[in-house]
Amino acid sequence: MDYTFYVYILTNPKKTVLHIGFTNNLTQRLQQHYENRGEKKTFAGRYFCHKLVYYEIYKYVNNAIAREKEIKKWSRAKKEKLIAEMNPKWNELNGQFFVDE
Repeated sequence: MDYTFYVYILTNPKKTVLHIGFTNNLTQRLQQHYENRGEKKTFAGRYFCHKLVYYEIYKYVNNAIAREKEIKKWSRAKKEKLIAEMNPKWNELNGQFFVDE
């Protein structure tokens, strides 16, 4: 059985906060982040992080986890550079996986 794992970066509407995560179902995870907007219990919810601006795809869970941990340690500037390489205008990529209502 083949699996797909995603490492992703979300931002809030004003692009002031970055949230790095990993999942095996990006569509479902984006839906959860969208529904959790304003939810104080979660980092992404508290800062309204639900706009996908970057993602990577992995076949093996250990590689995805290692990459997530690596990116989380980076400076904001290094994360911004990574996003800009794939998505120079920081366009919202959610539509590739999920359609906002």
